Amino acid sequence: MERYGMVIRVRPEKLEEYKRLHAEPWPDVLRMITACNIRNYSIYHKDGWLFSYFEYHGDDFAADMAKMAADPVTQEWWKLCIPCQEPLDTRAPGEWWARMEEVFHCA
Repeated sequence: MERYGMVIRVRPEKLEEYKRLHAEPWPDVLRMITACNIRNYSIYHKDGWLFSYFEYHGDDFAADMAKMAADPVTQEWWKLCIPCQEPLDTRAPGEWWARMEEVFHCA
């Protein structure tokens, strides 16, 4: 299992829409998240920032993310969510949400 922390900005005028979407996520999107070996997925908001945390239980993260990206329902969900977000300029090539470095963990 690998822990992931990621960050992105939320557009201020889109915050309520983003919250509304995530208050009632589509069941097929949730199933795809699970099918791609993601567990304990949470998104937090503070002062215009979104922080996500999840645990990856698979053995090929890139393949699972490609599977998710190829899913038509997930693509439709992203069409609603992406306009709400503003990625960091410092994100790595190919990232939308910027992956964060874990500097501490206490189990």
